Amino acid sequence: MNKAFRLTALVGLVAGGLALSAGPAIAAMPTARTPAPYSCTGGAISSGNYASITVTGPCFVAPDAVITVVGNVDIAAGAVLDAQSAPSTITVGRNVTGSTGSIVGLGCQPPSYTGNSGHECELEPDGISEITVNGNITITDAAAALLNGITVHGNVTLTGGGSEIPWSIKNNTIDGNLTVSGQNTEWLGVLFNTIGKNVTLTDIALSDVHPGAPGVYIVQNEIGRNLNCEGLTPGVSGGFVPGAVNVVGRHATGQCATLV
Repeated sequence: MNKAFRLTALVGLVAGGLALSAGPAIAAMPTARTPAPYSCTGGAISSGNYASITVTGPCFVAPDAVITVVGNVDIAAGAVLDAQSAPSTITVGRNVTGSTGSIVGLGCQPPSYTGNSGHECELEPDGISEITVNGNITITDAAAALLNGITVHGNVTLTGGGSEIPWSIKNNTIDGNLTVSGQNTEWLGVLFNTIGKNVTLTDIALSDVHPGAPGVYIVQNEIGRNLNCEGLTPGVSGGFVPGAVNVVGRHATGQCATLV
C-alpha cells in the first residue's frame, strides 16, 4: 500500500531522459494586467498569472512557485507535468486534462501533515502543496495519474491507460464524482479521500508482481453518496488496519460491498 513514485526518476519513459532539468519553456509571458497563455515544451514552470497552460514536453513546477491559471491546464499526449516533487501553490480556474501517454502528478505532503502515509515532496520533504482545481480533472489513456492532497471542486475522471508507474489518488478533497475505469497498470490506490458524490471503479487490471498483491486499494475514504466496484482484478483491498473502513453516505455495491 505504501507505494511511492518520483517523476524525477521515471520522466525519461516519455521524455527521453530529460528529467526535471532546467530546459527551455516557450511562453507568451504574462503581465500583471492581462495574463497570457503559457506553453511549456520542457523545464520549469515558474510563478505567475497565466490565461492557460499547455504542456507538450517534460515540465515541472518550480519549487515553492505560486501559480494562478485563469482557464485550463492541458497536458498533451506523451507530455509530463510534475507538480508532485516539490511544494507549490497552484489555482486553476477551470479544468485540467491529460492525454494519451501523459504523466500528470499534482500535489505532495508529508505524513506529519496528512496523518497517514502521505506523499512527500521529494525536493522538500517537509513541504506542503496547496493545489486547487475549480473545474474538473479529466485524464484519458495516461501513463500515470498521481493526485495527492489536492482540492477539486468538480469531478475527477480517469479513463484507460497504465504503465509500471503506481497510480495514486490519495488525500484529496473532490466535491463531485470520482470515476476510474479501464486501467491496465502495475498498482492503483484510492486512499484517504473525501468525495462529495459517487465513487465508481470499473474494469481495472493490475499487474503487481509482489507476492500476495491483493489488487486495487480502496482505503478509508469518506464518500457522500455511493461506492461501486466491478471488474477489478485480481481483487480489492481495504488495507491492513482492522476497522479502517470506508465511510459511505448511501450504498456500497459490487466488489466494494464489504469495504465499509
